[in-house]
Amino acid sequence: MEREKTAVVVIDIQGKLATLMNSSEQTILHIEQLIKGANILNLPVLWLEQYPKGLGPTVESIAAEIEGQPIEKITFSAWRSDEFKRALIESNKKKILLCGIEAHICVYQTAMDLKNAGFQVEIVSDAIDSRTLDNKELALTRFMQEKIPLTSVEMALFELVEIAQGDEFKAISHLVK
Repeated sequence: MEREKTAVVVIDIQGKLATLMNSSEQTILHIEQLIKGANILNLPVLWLEQYPKGLGPTVESIAAEIEGQPIEKITFSAWRSDEFKRALIESNKKKILLCGIEAHICVYQTAMDLKNAGFQVEIVSDAIDSRTLDNKELALTRFMQEKIPLTSVEMALFELVEIAQGDEFKAISHLVK
């Protein structure tokens, strides 16, 4: 991962659906850490909401960490939203750290479409979830079969920091401890 080429994409961490995930509290905590780390490193964060009129808005603690407005979608894959496609292309980032819910539906389909569109996607495995552990594990297996790398919040952030000194390193260290 190279900071200059990387963006974070957050998929559908919304309303009641977010609370129904297998490891809801832990997943939300990890997504918050990832976004805070992205902010420390000045990475763009694009966030999506699946049919917010029905599923509700993004979880408040996550929305509070992201500038701008979410991109509304009705497709499972974010890449099939023209607004998201435009925003990602305009960001000029080719490496994507992908997190969100549900791992086996919206995250999986977005990852596949981004990969097929020429982006380098990494799944932040501790920042994705599904309603059942079986579905999350199936998604992780499929990502590996499709040669889409897995990472974790801590692994990705320290890979982007690159050096164990300075204010960014201290801030990231504090964030993940």
